[in-house]
Formats: sequence, structure tokens, C-alpha cells
Amino acid sequence: MARRSLAVKTLVKIAGIPTLPPHQRPAGDCVLRQLLEDEPQRLSQRWPPGFEGGVAHRLDISTSGAIAVADTPEELVSIRAHFSEKMLVKTYRFLSNKQVSWDENSCDLAIGHAKGKKGKMVVRRGANTPHRGKWYAAHTRFQRINGPLWQAQMSSGVMHQIRVHAAFLGLALRGDRRYGGGKTPEDAPDGLVFYLHHVGFKGPISTDSVPLPEWACP
Repeated sequence: MARRSLAVKTLVKIAGIPTLPPHQRPAGDCVLRQLLEDEPQRLSQRWPPGFEGGVAHRLDISTSGAIAVADTPEELVSIRAHFSEKMLVKTYRFLSNKQVSWDENSCDLAIGHAKGKKGKMVVRRGANTPHRGKWYAAHTRFQRINGPLWQAQMSSGVMHQIRVHAAFLGLALRGDRRYGGGKTPEDAPDGLVFYLHHVGFKGPISTDSVPLPEWACP
């Protein structure tokens, strides 16, 4: 008999709101601030740096969707262990800025920090691809849902993984200037720069279902 996945507390992040307080605006709105306002008792617990309040992972400011939150430091350790051991399959939806001839594809090229370009990642195209630091193993599977609407799945979690792998395959996210996705459309929802939504993850533990933004519906 298949073992039932255990659901973890799940918050819904909207596009334009950071997960943690932004460095340039420490008092600004963010998912953590909203969580602590609703559940101030979390302030009395000892959370490791970077995971304050029990927030178990982050999403880019423009990315909307599911964020898992631990209720105790012990549960946080367990959630992070599942991430580290690549036991969780994370599902995203995004809009591409170009069309390709195929409906399914995958990319398993390693990802590293771009040399001389802070905040940008690159795929390892060859042995001499310019980068700094180490290469991080990554695998992303892409499947077309309808037209420019795509699903991406991964069990690894490298910075900008979906964005850089999608761009490498010719599917740069719409509005993602950093990776060739062009300008953000004028009719984009408030706070959205590029179109990316975290549906959630499944495995030994799973997030609850969260609403899809209108643009992510087939």
C-alpha cells in the first residue's frame, strides 16, 4: 500500500511580495511579516537564521504560489532534510515568450553563478563555460499545458533553476529580462515581473492546494 503524504502548513504568496524582509527595506511587507502578525507566538521559538518564523523555503519576488511553513523547529529540520535529499517533486507553471515545436523536454545541465554578473545563473554548456564557484546538479522536466502555458517539475532546487533551464531550451519566461524573456507586458498583474507560479510539492510530505492565478489556468 502506498504511504500517504503528510500535508504541511501552506501559505499563498502573491506576486510582488518577497518571502523575507528585503535588505533595502527591512520594514517592508513580506510573507514572513504577514505570518508573524497572524501568529505572533512564532516569535518565541528558536528558528535558524534564514528560516525565521518557520518559513521553509523562498520564492522570487515575482513568483506566486505555495510556501511551506513548519510549526516547530523540529518540523523545519524534517522539511529541509526532504529538500536536501531531493525527495520532493516541485511543480510550477509559467508562460513562455516564444514558441517551440515540441511539447515535452527536459534539461539536466548543471547550473552555476555567472562570472562577473551578480544575481545571474548560467548552465554548464561545456567544460570551459565561464562561471564562479561550484556547479550545482539540476534536472528540470517541461511539459506544455496549452500554447505558451507550461508546467515545470524538479526535485532539485538551484537558484533560478526553472528560469535558466527554460531559457536554455528556448522557453524564456515571459517578462524575464535577465534570461531573455523580454519586457513585462503592460497588462501584467500588479507586482508581477515574469510569469511563474509554484503549484506546490509532493513526496513524503506535501503542500496543500493553492489557487492558480488567472494567467496560469488552461
